[in-house]
Amino acid sequence: MGKDAVVILLKVLMILISTAWLSLWLLKPTNLWTRKWKAAESSARNTVFGYYGLDFTVYTFPVIAVAMIGLVYLKLQFWGQRNSRQKRSSTAAFSNPLVTSSLVGILSGVEILSVFLFILFLAWTFYTRISHDFTKLTPMESLKLDLWQLKFLRVATRFGLLAEACLALLLLPILRELAVFRILGIQFEASVRYHIWLGTAMICFATFHGASTLFIWGVSHYIQDEITKWQRTGRIYLAGEITLVVGLVMWITSLPQIRRNRFEIFYYMHHLYIIFLVFFLLHAGDRHFYMIFAGVFLFCLDKLLRILQSWPQTHILSARLYPCKVVELILPKDTGLKYTPTSIIFMKIPSISKFQWHSFSITSSSTIDHHAMSVLVKCDGRWTTSLYDNIRAQLDSDADKMKSIPVAIEGPYGPSSLTFLRYDNLLLVAGGIGITPFLSILHEIAATQGNGSSRYRLPSRIQLIYVVKKSQYIGLLKSVSSLLQNHPSNKCHLKLKVFVTQEKQCGATLGEMLNETPQVQSVHFGLKGPIYAIHGPQSLYWTAALAGIASITFLVFLICFNHIFVPSGKNTSGHHSSKLAVSSKMKAPKEKSPSWVADILIISSFIISLACTSLVAIVLRWRRLKKEEVPLVSSKEEKVQQLSSIETKGVVEEEHEVHFGERPNLEDEFSKFLNETNGSDIGVLVSGPETMKEAVASLCQQKSGCFQIGNKEKKPYLSFHALTFTL
Repeated sequence: MGKDAVVILLKVLMILISTAWLSLWLLKPTNLWTRKWKAAESSARNTVFGYYGLDFTVYTFPVIAVAMIGLVYLKLQFWGQRNSRQKRSSTAAFSNPLVTSSLVGILSGVEILSVFLFILFLAWTFYTRISHDFTKLTPMESLKLDLWQLKFLRVATRFGLLAEACLALLLLPILRELAVFRILGIQFEASVRYHIWLGTAMICFATFHGASTLFIWGVSHYIQDEITKWQRTGRIYLAGEITLVVGLVMWITSLPQIRRNRFEIFYYMHHLYIIFLVFFLLHAGDRHFYMIFAGVFLFCLDKLLRILQSWPQTHILSARLYPCKVVELILPKDTGLKYTPTSIIFMKIPSISKFQWHSFSITSSSTIDHHAMSVLVKCDGRWTTSLYDNIRAQLDSDADKMKSIPVAIEGPYGPSSLTFLRYDNLLLVAGGIGITPFLSILHEIAATQGNGSSRYRLPSRIQLIYVVKKSQYIGLLKSVSSLLQNHPSNKCHLKLKVFVTQEKQCGATLGEMLNETPQVQSVHFGLKGPIYAIHGPQSLYWTAALAGIASITFLVFLICFNHIFVPSGKNTSGHHSSKLAVSSKMKAPKEKSPSWVADILIISSFIISLACTSLVAIVLRWRRLKKEEVPLVSSKEEKVQQLSSIETKGVVEEEHEVHFGERPNLEDEFSKFLNETNGSDIGVLVSGPETMKEAVASLCQQKSGCFQIGNKEKKPYLSFHALTFTL
């Protein structure tokens, strides 16, 4: 009861902080906020805290605080997970697909509402700003601009603020360890598209902002003077132009045509974000940078923790080559590392590329495999093909000459709870290599049934629809053949329907096809010494503590540096006469943004805070490696046992179906399953091509009875979930 109260308290606290931060953005364009905020900054300027401390605390820290509280909330929520299933909620329907389109993808009611509110916020911000500008607009004789040119220049400036609003949220969806979106149940791989939407909107606004400004300079014949200006204070035009060019390069190279076909170009060009952020700071000034600094702060800290997490490197224990050109990799795992099904890891193989990371879905269960985890890799790109060729070369070499393959691992990252267990029945739809996240679910269910645990209530019926081009892919199901046997003691009933689209009837049953594995080749790599196991991310409590340490360190050094390097007006104001003070107030130009010195102090304070946090994180990492009971894996016999532990032989029931030369009629399959389950809560999970996800989402939208009025208990409720592991 105590933990439940703490969870509720943390949830309320996050809601209050988030509401206050969002209200700040809504009030910022108003004259009321401008007057109040200037007064608050003036009052803070005469304190040790300074205006910079006030800006950081009000604009930046609320998001960091939500991330820290959210980590504690997720930890306590996982501990307090109950066995009972959730009841139908009247608002649950809004998380189901509402719009299915090949252009925008699959959108739920919550997503559509969020996008609408964000667009409404942008419109409100622009209208409030520009209407205030136009009421006090006068021609600028210094630049000799006409009134229409000045109006157009103000419009361009306000579009820059819209780009700033998008940039404030841009980095939050791609956090992994400090993931803010995970509090809402949205995993990293699913929230990447929000990052794409925000990035596209930001580039559009920034391009209009920059192009319109250049246009006004051109028609007023000031472009040659203004385009290369590096002002001592205020807006640094050249820095803004560099920011825009770098942003356009990043956006163009991230388009699907380049990202999918030339991943290396996309990957390397996207690391220009460092240049982009530094020059944005120099262009906009520190006051505007505090508005977007929360995302930058969390992203850089998240990146730092991920780098430390991938150290030290481990090695691939063994591999299996499937005839469908799929490689199964067996990696050493610490016994204390637990992860939920559908989790993903990020892998880097220095022998192939020293910088590229690729994501893969884990196919094993930490409940069964205490010392190893496995992933399936479809080899159809440059990086994956190089991995396949490397393992093939090792297989063709002598056993004594096999060399181990070092790898760096980040993760696992996954849902904080076993979300698929909340449903009475499960309908799984997979295409090709999309079977991988479902293998982890089936392994978890098999483990729960095997040990007789009553900790979780399992779905009573599970149906898996697996669509493949060639029958060779059926061999990937061999590791779950024990669950396909459907013993009377099993708590849930699994039915498999395989559709082989590009082959004709071969006459073999599913059991015969699973037992025919002579083409699957296994290789055990030679290891000269002990290797480190995968320990996974740092504890959620410690991650939250590290974020707090980084925040406090940054603020302390920022205050110290400003008091040391920035002259204070307070010390000199007391020596001026009243006449001089009035004269300076009338003649001194109003400083719209601080000089670049303040920007350098922000960068310096941030680097020092990251360095201090790194030292603490390294100590924690080293203590964790030494504290674990089995930090090293060195026994070759144990590796063979780990590999064979996921291979289960048995006679597969003939009730499973294999169809050749046809695609599934998903509408018929859904109708049959709904009739068998009598309208209970059904979790629909799909992993595969986008066209398959859209078709399944459309069916869930049509057949779910969430919005129907009447006897709801007898109507089906289909909860749609699209699983993604390729970014």
